[in-house]
Amino acid sequence: MESLVKQSLYDVVDPELGINIVDLGLVYDVRADASNNVVIIMTLTTPGCPMHDNITNGVKHRVSQVEGVGEVEVNVVWDPAWNPGNMSDRAKELL
Repeated sequence: MESLVKQSLYDVVDPELGINIVDLGLVYDVRADASNNVVIIMTLTTPGCPMHDNITNGVKHRVSQVEGVGEVEVNVVWDPAWNPGNMSDRAKELL
């Protein structure tokens, strides 16, 4: 289930940067329990990110569309802090 959920997160795009949140390195962990309830541990580029609600709601919406997923919880953490080194090579090229 975790791999299906992570794959779905490529569809969630940071509206300011136009790059998906996985390639940006914002997704730290995806966990699913025996009932397919999913917890996503992620961060944002800055604590004051104006797109906080937009991105987290996008994550919840997209993951809830994955067949078989139960409840969806998104935990935004600030430690470790995001840095540009988290980005994929593809994201670095796009920026």
